[in-house]
Amino acid sequence: MDLDLQGSIERFTLPEIFQLIAAGRKSGTLGIQKDDSIVMVYFKEGDIVYGYGPRQTFHLGQLLRDRGVITSGQLEEAIGIQARTENSKRLGEILIERRFIDRADLESVVRQQIEELLYSLLSWETGSFKFYENQFPTDEEITVRISVENVILEGLRRVDEANMVRQTLPNSEAVMTISASQSGRSRDVSLEAAEWNILALVDGHRSLNQICQNSPFDEQTTMSKLAQLKLAGLITQTERKPTTSSDQLEQMIDRLAGLFESYLTEKTAGRSATSSRRISETILENRQ
Repeated sequence: MDLDLQGSIERFTLPEIFQLIAAGRKSGTLGIQKDDSIVMVYFKEGDIVYGYGPRQTFHLGQLLRDRGVITSGQLEEAIGIQARTENSKRLGEILIERRFIDRADLESVVRQQIEELLYSLLSWETGSFKFYENQFPTDEEITVRISVENVILEGLRRVDEANMVRQTLPNSEAVMTISASQSGRSRDVSLEAAEWNILALVDGHRSLNQICQNSPFDEQTTMSKLAQLKLAGLITQTERKPTTSSDQLEQMIDRLAGLFESYLTEKTAGRSATSSRRISETILENRQ
């Protein structure tokens, strides 16, 4: 069994590990252990398709019952059949055979089960991980396809925001830009309206402080959303220095000086009206 990635969560956070697997479009199993708790997450071409961990997840039958899809009596009947079945049929298979649910019901609950497990994982600050490429310990009848970016974004909405911001964005003068998508891999990302508004301010020139100043939200909310976007791999830090107001003024003066020089040169050729209009347009453009 060839081990591709392994290490401690203290050194590599789980969002970073998920991003590495997604960026490489890897297929295989990520095993994550904290004390005596072990969780297995299956990936296919960079997307999450299954996950399980007995200590972290709800029982499938309980979820179906809590949703009102099956009754307590139907659940007890299916569990009884499972206990008597020699080949240990899965509970979902029995429920479908008894026509208590259909496959769509099962897939919906399995997705919720996996997502809740993954969200709880993102709060882990200690533990270890191992990734085995093209290795799956069990065959699962029901698999789903879950975007890594969406898992990270939703999971981070539930964790300690202040601590997350401090660890993810320690330098408030850092300049952020939108990350390029990985070659051959499409992104299926669902952003909230606030996240779209803040993402629009990430232009590769503004510092984090400048983004907060221009944001329609308070600083805490803005920084929290920026940290989530960074951990989800949607934005990244650049080496550029932030553009200041004096830099913008200097750039405008340089442009106007160049246009004015062209105006003087062209005036003798009878083209002053065109150059004058270009200067006016530049002034209006920089006032906006």
